[in-house]
Amino acid sequence: MAESRRYISHAELENHKKPGDLWISIQGKIYDVTEWSNDHPGGAFPLLNLAGKDATDAFVAYHPGLAWQYLDKFFTGYYLKDYSVSEVSKDYRKLAAEFSKMGLFQKKGHVTCITLCFVALLFCISVYGVLYSNSAWVHLCSGVLMGISWIQSGWIGHDSGHYQVMPSRKVNRFTQILSGNCLAGISIAWWKWNHNAHHIACNSLDFDPDLQHMPFFAVSSKFFHSLTSYFYERKMNFDSVSRFLVSYQHWTYYPVMCFARINLFAQSFLLLLSKRKVPNRGQEILGILLFWTWYPLLVSCLPNWSERVMFVVVSFSVTGIQHVQFCLNHFSSSIYVGPPSGNDWFEKQTDGTLNISCSSWMDWFHGGLQFQIEHHLFPKLPRCHLRKISPFIKELCKKHNLQYNSASFWKANAMTIGTLRSAALQARDLNKPVPKNLVWEAVNTHG
Repeated sequence: MAESRRYISHAELENHKKPGDLWISIQGKIYDVTEWSNDHPGGAFPLLNLAGKDATDAFVAYHPGLAWQYLDKFFTGYYLKDYSVSEVSKDYRKLAAEFSKMGLFQKKGHVTCITLCFVALLFCISVYGVLYSNSAWVHLCSGVLMGISWIQSGWIGHDSGHYQVMPSRKVNRFTQILSGNCLAGISIAWWKWNHNAHHIACNSLDFDPDLQHMPFFAVSSKFFHSLTSYFYERKMNFDSVSRFLVSYQHWTYYPVMCFARINLFAQSFLLLLSKRKVPNRGQEILGILLFWTWYPLLVSCLPNWSERVMFVVVSFSVTGIQHVQFCLNHFSSSIYVGPPSGNDWFEKQTDGTLNISCSSWMDWFHGGLQFQIEHHLFPKLPRCHLRKISPFIKELCKKHNLQYNSASFWKANAMTIGTLRSAALQARDLNKPVPKNLVWEAVNTHG
């Protein structure tokens, strides 16, 4: 006689969602991932966010088919009582299985190799212009080319953080360190830690780090209640300084974006020097040190301080385009407060994401972000296939009456500024007082 199954309720599963006690449900089976959270390649944060919930769709999105065979060692013996699957999730999982049968997750094309060659060319021309020309205009153009090379290397880092872009893991790891740490000065370990959290909790104000830019930016008035960031583990205080900065954020947005990579430098150092577990910390630090060796040396080769400042400002400002691109996909989309629920994966990813409409010849410029909805639903899918699967996603959204949001690059910029302006005007509302400083009072006393 077959052994009867043991069941636990949704409420009982909810009790296992704290550090040291992490249970998740995948296809109705309950798994204890407490110990695994210490070694999980995606970090502990995604497991913490989805603990106590059904995580089937997230598991499908982030793991290859081979990963299913390793689940049994985490099985608790329990099943989820009254487990059910929504029609949206059924269709999403069918689509994922169909893409897998088509071999789309394995066919990576030549995008990475072409991009690497393009980056190397831009880098060499930029360095050559600095070292072998006395023209300020050539040095200006060299700064532009350096910025473009950083943007393109960023797309490689983004892709390699989601799936293996090179033939072997070792070569893939070398490519990550080379394109991210050595060339751009940004830790790939920090990028993966931050970006995985963003994907799992897409557009959650208190769980998604990509929306947590206080005191400079607030995409919603909900930030005015001093929300707690569960990613950074600190309170995002809305005080007099924050209010002042947020009140003019639609004017400061583009200038700040020009120097946004300074924040990425700082975040990289903070992670690598912290007590957090960082895989291959030595490689990460060595790569960062190489960047901070060659870049200052290159800048020092310029003939005077004005040209040195110009080169740095131009290279940083050009890269600011990429920071703007990251913001366009989410700043003007639907937001929510709280952790991801797990059972509405498809809906949350589509609601919180905006595609950028463009011709195929501009795909190199957007690096895959133009199909951000498709990327969020299938993050392990190589970007060379995103345009191909787009019609399937549109059809699925239409079938279930879900929004498939898309706008041109210029329209998306206008929407982002509109979102920032709306929050800025709410921040200026003096009927909701916060502790003020003299600067705030001087600027706002007379409107």
